[in-house]
Amino acid sequence: MNSIQQYLNPEVAAQLERLDLVARLVVEGFITGLHQSPYHGFSVEFSEYRQYMPGDPLRDIDWKAFGKTDRLYVKRYEEETNLKAYLLLDASASMNYGSGNLSKFSYAAYTCAALSHLMLRQRDAVGLVSFDNGIQNYVPPRSVGSHLHTLLKTLENTEPKGEDTDLARTFHDLAERIVRRGLIVVLSDLMDDPKTLLSGLKHFRHRKHEVIVFHILDPRERDLEFNRETQFVDLESGASVVTEPWHIAPAYKSHMDDLVDRFRKECHDSLIDYVLLDTAETFDTALFNYLAKRKRLM
Repeated sequence: MNSIQQYLNPEVAAQLERLDLVARLVVEGFITGLHQSPYHGFSVEFSEYRQYMPGDPLRDIDWKAFGKTDRLYVKRYEEETNLKAYLLLDASASMNYGSGNLSKFSYAAYTCAALSHLMLRQRDAVGLVSFDNGIQNYVPPRSVGSHLHTLLKTLENTEPKGEDTDLARTFHDLAERIVRRGLIVVLSDLMDDPKTLLSGLKHFRHRKHEVIVFHILDPRERDLEFNRETQFVDLESGASVVTEPWHIAPAYKSHMDDLVDRFRKECHDSLIDYVLLDTAETFDTALFNYLAKRKRLM
């Protein structure tokens, strides 16, 4: 495996401490793994020139225009004016669970960091909202490269917590707050009442936003493959139960399959992109599906 591509593996990424390094290596590994550039067919469209502003990437300066006018100009792209993306990160206590070296929250945070890095390279404006039973942090969207530091610092300082999570209420609140039409990317385990949660997601569509839902689950949450008597603890309420998992695993798996199918179907019917992510799998899925969605927006 390529030395960069290995960082697409969650187990390898979990060994790194710096989130900025994880984000860069995941994105570079993703790009290296493609047979062609991911920006072929996804690249932003040139619109016009505008005067250089502090913070603009130096690579965007048109030096020919400088030679003719003695003034600094940068190329302006359509995405600077018509796309704002909001990453909605679930930081409720249930996201703390992880059967391996990586919790659902860490997997979601790494994915957020990689998506932020990739979107800013495409000159998209990116914002971040973390939430539990309410909004923890809100970072407004910006498209300058230096904004990545703000996003990563916010991710590093966010910890899963809270009780009685109400995802639907948070989604309804954000749908009313985010006035301008944009791209909403949800990263969550969707551990809430499906009916009310879906109503919150559909509120974004009612407000004309494009929506991608990354449903993040640990593999043991889907198959309940424990081979001995186990005590299960609700990370949000603290309630616990001791059981022999193999007795209930078939019914449990059937319930989880039905739940995933419901999310997939209702999201599809509402023109919401639904993507199931397993924390044991590489980060390619999230990046590929973002780019696929991004292409349809152009």
